[in-house]
Amino acid sequence: MTQTTATRRTTVTKGLKGHVITVEPSDRHVRVVHGGQVLAESDAALVLHETGCPDRYYIPPNDVRIDLLAPSDTHTHCPFKGDASYWSLPDAADLVWAYPDPKQEVAEIKDHLCFYEVEVS
Repeated sequence: MTQTTATRRTTVTKGLKGHVITVEPSDRHVRVVHGGQVLAESDAALVLHETGCPDRYYIPPNDVRIDLLAPSDTHTHCPFKGDASYWSLPDAADLVWAYPDPKQEVAEIKDHLCFYEVEVS
């Protein structure tokens, strides 16, 4: 598992009054399991808090079984974080995403992977 040296950073995003994104190291153990198989496990995840959204855990690539994932053709744009790329499993399309070149305000999440459903302890 990877260790992170990120520090808490709060960003008030431009263009939408009251929209706040905070990225900080998580103090929780994060695990992703799909179909009984562990896809990721980390003590070095970053947690991203964003106004109006559930907390999301961004996991360092060394803690993710990338060998099990296939790149997807899906790409989305977030006005606050940038352009996301997605990966899939044979039975789960677009299960995970990452920001290969995020906006400067959330640079800490660069190349970290985020899953829709995680276990935290």
